[in-house]
Amino acid sequence: MLRFTTDDIAARDRFDHWREVRGKGLFGVTIELEPEKRARFRGRMKAEEYGGAIVSELEASAYRVSRTQQDVARLSGDNLLISWQVAGGGWLETGRRQGLHRVGASAMTIGHSDQTYKATPDSDRDFLYRVIKIPLAGRDFASRELIDLSPAPIDRSSLTQPMLALFSAIGARDAALGDPADCIDAMGRLGLMATGKLPLHDPENRTALRMALYHMACAILRRDLRRPELSPAHVARELSISPRQLHILFEPSGLSFARTLVGLRLERVRSLLRNRPERTVAEIAYACGFDSLATFYRAFRAAYGMTPLDARTELYAGAQ
Repeated sequence: MLRFTTDDIAARDRFDHWREVRGKGLFGVTIELEPEKRARFRGRMKAEEYGGAIVSELEASAYRVSRTQQDVARLSGDNLLISWQVAGGGWLETGRRQGLHRVGASAMTIGHSDQTYKATPDSDRDFLYRVIKIPLAGRDFASRELIDLSPAPIDRSSLTQPMLALFSAIGARDAALGDPADCIDAMGRLGLMATGKLPLHDPENRTALRMALYHMACAILRRDLRRPELSPAHVARELSISPRQLHILFEPSGLSFARTLVGLRLERVRSLLRNRPERTVAEIAYACGFDSLATFYRAFRAAYGMTPLDARTELYAGAQ
């Protein structure tokens, strides 16, 4: 993994380094910032190869960025870029799709890496930006027309939330992820489905959507695990699928919906046992969605081979 922070560079040199080494040299873009703001500039980034793609994250002071024809000529490549504006936002102007596009927080943008654009922030707030660069060479869904895919947001697409869930799982290296290459292939297919470049009904594309919906379902379980009444019907409604279809999503993982939910609740219990020593075991169990202490104790012992009190003692000792 490549990691970098401007904290290791003298303040007067931070922006110049970010512009020349990170912007031009690594990402092939042109960065601009008013001279009077450069002394306060800060940024950090990380990038890692995953499944044949490059997964990157940037957090920095706001600046203007563009990809010019000169940038493309200097650093070109046949890649699909799927970007997530996690925080911050602004306006995106592209060469082929005329006009300005509003890119707000949580918006996703998809385009070919060799298309030109200009992006202008709407404030001086720091931004957080994540991008997956997927090489198109050799992929069965790649076509010559993709080189004309100018960057544009898809934040109104019905595929946005499933894509965000899979994007988050890839970024977190979720333990439930399967083969990395399959995950990246699915991400690329979803992006092209969202832009209308791939049909929804093809078997490979439907498989990609099921993968993303599975991770979206897991995200809902983590969010709502405190609710004892959390059910397949509740999650299925949020995904706009039937309960039967929901159960099918969990089949490739080898764990049912119910076992997955219990596992996530127990993970949360272990975290609270370690970090909230003032809370009783019963309080923690109920706070994590267990509505029966007998059920909770059975599930905990089956998963960890010890009682919650013994686990708390062991976890606390390990933290010292």
